[in-house]
Amino acid sequence: MWARLCAGLGCALMVGSGGVLVTGQALVAKYTGAIEAGSGALIGSPSDGSTRGSDITGPLNILMAGIDPRDDTQAPRSDSIIVAHVPAGMDQVYLFSIPRDLYVPIPAFMQTGFTGTTAKVNSAMSYGSDRGDGTHDVEQGFQLLAKTVSGVTGILKFDAGTIINFGGFKKIVEAMGGVTMTIDQDVKSEHLQPNGKPRPRRPECAYGGCDHPYTGPQKVYRVGTYHLRAWEALDYVRQRYGLPEGDYDRQRHQQQFIKAMARQAMSREVATDPTKLLGVLDAAGDSLTFDGGGNSVIDWGLALQGINTEDMTLIRLPGGGLYDNGRYLGEQLDPSTAEFFQAVREDRIAEFLLDHPHYVAAQS
Repeated sequence: MWARLCAGLGCALMVGSGGVLVTGQALVAKYTGAIEAGSGALIGSPSDGSTRGSDITGPLNILMAGIDPRDDTQAPRSDSIIVAHVPAGMDQVYLFSIPRDLYVPIPAFMQTGFTGTTAKVNSAMSYGSDRGDGTHDVEQGFQLLAKTVSGVTGILKFDAGTIINFGGFKKIVEAMGGVTMTIDQDVKSEHLQPNGKPRPRRPECAYGGCDHPYTGPQKVYRVGTYHLRAWEALDYVRQRYGLPEGDYDRQRHQQQFIKAMARQAMSREVATDPTKLLGVLDAAGDSLTFDGGGNSVIDWGLALQGINTEDMTLIRLPGGGLYDNGRYLGEQLDPSTAEFFQAVREDRIAEFLLDHPHYVAAQS
C-alpha cells in the first residue's frame, strides 16, 4: 500500500515542467527513505539467489510485526505477527497470523549472547533487542523474531520484513479520515469508555496482577458495517478479553483492519486527494520500517501492482491452550497446521484451502 501510494504520488507530480519533475522525485525519495531500513536490518543479509533490484518474482513470504513501543529503554514485544504469502502468479496475497502467545523454541542469538529458550513467540523481539546498555534495538529484535517464526513455519528465509507501530497506525487512519470496517461480532472495549477516554483502573490493580484492571462504562462495537474513527478502529483491533476465542478473534480483526485500511488508502477519496495523500504518507513515515531484502519499497510496489485489496485472503490457524499440570504455558497450534505450512513452502495454499475451507477467516 505504501509503495503504491508513493508511486502514485510520483506519477501525479512527475509531469509538466522540469521543476515539478524534480519536486516529485524528491518527495518520493523522502517518503521511501523515511521507512526503509538498511538491507538485512530486519531479515538478515540476502542469500544467494534472493530477489534483488527490480527482479522480484513469486512465490514470496513477507513477515510483519506490530508493536506498541514506548521508548528504547523498554523491551519491545510483537503483539501482532502476520505472514503475507504471495504465490508465483503474483496476483493475490494470503495473510495468516502467528498467535502472540504461541509457546515455541526461541533460538540462540549471537548478537545479544542469548542462549535460547522456550517461551511465548512475542517475547522473541525482546530477547533479540537488548543492546546491553539498558536500551533496545527494535530492528535487531526483529531478526530473532524472524528466526523464531522460521522455526515455526519452516520458511527458511523471508523475502521482506516490516515493523508496524500501532500508535503510528492511528495517525494514518486519522489522515485518511477514518476507515470503513465490517464488525463481525459484538465487542466490548476493555480499555476505553464510550467517549473514547480511558477507563479508570481498579485501585487494587494499580500495580498490575489483574486480568481485568479497568472499571466503569465500556465502549461497545456492534455487528455491522461502520466508518470508524481512528481511535475506534485501533481500540477495536486491540480487544481480546470477553471474545469467544480470545486472541484468535483478535487476530482475525487485525487482519480485517489491514485489509480495510488498505482499501481505504487506495480509494479515490484518498489516492486522488493530494492533501490527504501527503498526510497519509507523513503519518506512515512515523509508523513503518521496511527491509526489502535488497529491493526498494518502490520496487516492491511495482512488482505487486497487480494485487488489489480484494485479492487478500485472510487465514485463521486453529489452535488452543497448552498446559503443564494445570499451569497455562501459552498457545499451541493444531497438528493440521504442519500440512498448511508445507503448503505455504510449496506454494500450494489455494489447493490446501479447497480441502480445508475452515481455514478461511470471516470477512476474507
